[in-house]
Amino acid sequence: MLSVATIVGAFSLVVWVYLTLARGLFWRIPRSKPTLPSDPISQLSVAAVIPARDEAAVIGSVVETLLNQRGVRFPVFLVDDGSTDGTAVVARSAAEKLGKSDQLTVIESSPPPPGWTGKLWALRQGIERARAARPQWLLLADADVVQGELTVSTLAAIATGGRYDLVSYMVRLHCSSLAEKLLIPAFVYFFFKLYPPAWIRDEKNRTAGAAGGCVFLRTDALVRAGGVDAIRGEIIDDCSLARLIKQHGGRLWLGLSDDSHSIREYQTFSAVERMVSRTAFNQLNHSSLALLGTVVGMALTYLVPPLLLLSGALLPTALGAAAWALMFVTYLGMVRYYRLGAHWALTLPVAALFYVAATMHSALKYWTGTGGEWKGRVRSAAPTKLY
Repeated sequence: MLSVATIVGAFSLVVWVYLTLARGLFWRIPRSKPTLPSDPISQLSVAAVIPARDEAAVIGSVVETLLNQRGVRFPVFLVDDGSTDGTAVVARSAAEKLGKSDQLTVIESSPPPPGWTGKLWALRQGIERARAARPQWLLLADADVVQGELTVSTLAAIATGGRYDLVSYMVRLHCSSLAEKLLIPAFVYFFFKLYPPAWIRDEKNRTAGAAGGCVFLRTDALVRAGGVDAIRGEIIDDCSLARLIKQHGGRLWLGLSDDSHSIREYQTFSAVERMVSRTAFNQLNHSSLALLGTVVGMALTYLVPPLLLLSGALLPTALGAAAWALMFVTYLGMVRYYRLGAHWALTLPVAALFYVAATMHSALKYWTGTGGEWKGRVRSAAPTKLY
């Protein structure tokens, strides 16, 4: 009779064979090199919208990179979402230093109406102003993302060449502290596991995802889908937007960028935990059963393989080693993308344990009415789902 350890080990190995071969090869992430499109991008009409709340420390660099894009000149609409640190002043100063004040419009956001999340309400106001210029495309950018000088040109080339309605980059996140090295590559790895880019590109697959730091969106596709009003209450706004566009017949593309990067730092484990716990339970639709399934599934997938190496029995140890080997191989590409040594690919079980704890904390915050907190705003809790 097979032992419990053998059965659990066999199950874990089957899961890793599936993840490696049958989940859209998510671990082989498409990366694009900066390039100018074959058709001059200057013929495309583009407008950028940046929602910003208390981003004075980084917004100057962000505005500068948008105003210095090669191959295209476009207006930038910064929506100052109730900042108290002089965000708007820093942004205007950056534009003035470049002699491009005419390209930057700062919009003072009004408080979000009931039912709206703050970022989406800011985006709506920016998009409404931007549409007055009748742009064919909208660039929706986060206020902490420094764009490469060919980012817009490259996104335009991908969008027009592949006839996509929404293309987005998972930009390179800041990764220098111990917490970042352990957790940031894992965060991106888990994101692509949930939203395999190959499935996102497939028009027949319902999977839809986007990375909000850098989204290039066809204006007509957004209008056809009902605008951001249709997702006004969503916390995970980027993936909700992608799902909305795809549901209305739009085509999507998602990949990694070597050129655009976030300058927001997560120097401590608690900083990463706050970032994750803000939205993790929302990802599970606030379902307690989904939370239980996630905890059990993550344990079987990421914790069982290394634990089986301690079993002392030959077959369970072999099964655990095989599963961990597949885990290592699929994670190694992401570790290398972040320019870390290969030994960091062995740390994925530890990172997974951290994210399980953060997800449980996210549920606790939701149940206590503090879910979705971001820069002083808290989204009220709804009745807990028990199914």
